[in-house]
Amino acid sequence: MKLKHIVTTGLSAAVVLTSLYAAQVAAQDEQFFPLLVYRTGPYAPNGIPAANGAVDYFKLINERDGGINGVKITWEECEFQYNTKQGVECYERLKNKGPTGATIVFPWSTGVTYQLIPKAAVDEIPLHSMGYGQTAAADGRVFKWAFNFPTTYWSQASALIRYVGAQEEGMENLAGKKIALVHHNSAYGKEPIPTLQVLSEKFGYDLTILAVDHPGQEQKATWLQIRRLKPDWIFMWGWGVMNQVAVKEAAAINFPMDHFIGVWWSGSEADVIPAGDAAIGYKAANFHGVGAGFAVHDDIVEHVYGGDAEAARANNLGEVLYNRGMTGSMFAVEAVRTAQAKYGNKSLTGAEARWGMENLDLTEERLAEIGLEGFTRPLKVSCEDHETMGPVFIQQWDGAKWNQVSEWIEPMRDVVRPMIEEAAAAFAAENNVTPRDCSMEG
Repeated sequence: MKLKHIVTTGLSAAVVLTSLYAAQVAAQDEQFFPLLVYRTGPYAPNGIPAANGAVDYFKLINERDGGINGVKITWEECEFQYNTKQGVECYERLKNKGPTGATIVFPWSTGVTYQLIPKAAVDEIPLHSMGYGQTAAADGRVFKWAFNFPTTYWSQASALIRYVGAQEEGMENLAGKKIALVHHNSAYGKEPIPTLQVLSEKFGYDLTILAVDHPGQEQKATWLQIRRLKPDWIFMWGWGVMNQVAVKEAAAINFPMDHFIGVWWSGSEADVIPAGDAAIGYKAANFHGVGAGFAVHDDIVEHVYGGDAEAARANNLGEVLYNRGMTGSMFAVEAVRTAQAKYGNKSLTGAEARWGMENLDLTEERLAEIGLEGFTRPLKVSCEDHETMGPVFIQQWDGAKWNQVSEWIEPMRDVVRPMIEEAAAAFAAENNVTPRDCSMEG
């Protein structure tokens, strides 16, 4: 009896140990992403579709592909209500989760990005502030752990000026034109100002800068100024309810909507639908496809929603900010896939994922393979260039949907890149950062 008991106990222990080992191995084959989200608070109408798009793409990769080369994606949402302090707290709470810690962090806020840049360098976790954040981070020699591809606010501002010049039938015709910038009174809203000022000196247009305080529901004084100023063009760097109010106020003073252009955070369905027909003609910049007419959307309906297209649409499928969240997750997945080619098909550390981001070469062929043909432009990241200075296009609201109404517009690299390098050098000097020698990077 004693022998039987010993054997049985030994077998039970072996089963437990085997189970624990299997669980440990399974955990090692997971790639963890912290998701900072704001599904509540004043910016929830914008935060919800972006978060839904980000999550649905991760679900698609798990369900359709079995993960990234067999490594399942895991994630955890942390609600921060677009509050910088809460965003930093979310980062601290989630940075060490998963078998190898956080893979890539998406701050989804310029204010949070500024706070996390020094932390990420210490923690060796890459940040991806996709088209937002600190523009100087485009210089990877100084900002090793921060990325802002495919383009930045400074590049976008220069592309907007190039677009306006084309509408005025020549850049030389910008001289004497009046351009007003209506911006969210925050680090985010102030980002394009240096570029617009430099280009004002270069092309001779008159620039008026008008700040709108958070959350942006009260703008009467701003639009009274605009009515007196009578600008030829208005740019808006807004977010959340500020955008809805601004579109309504512009309509109230009969400003021509086709001369009112928003940043890519001021060009979602939530920004125009509340204004009804008054929003028809309003424009905004973008760097990825609009609508749900791409193969990847069909795959999401099939694999994530079990073929229920109505449920997918209810979860914002194809909306501008859904597509943006989806785009961010796609970049992350492809960066991890790139890194796996060097480090193996396993759960990667943040440092290994950072290498994948810095060596990401997303070709037209690869975009087509993953269902995103024509959705966004190819890009190639490098040690020197964490932005890639990708082109943007202009979309316009027709009362029911957004339509692309311009070709892809290249930023003014000759103006913007020197500004980026100067700002990065100043950051390096102030923070005792020694710029990397990219020729030494492997």
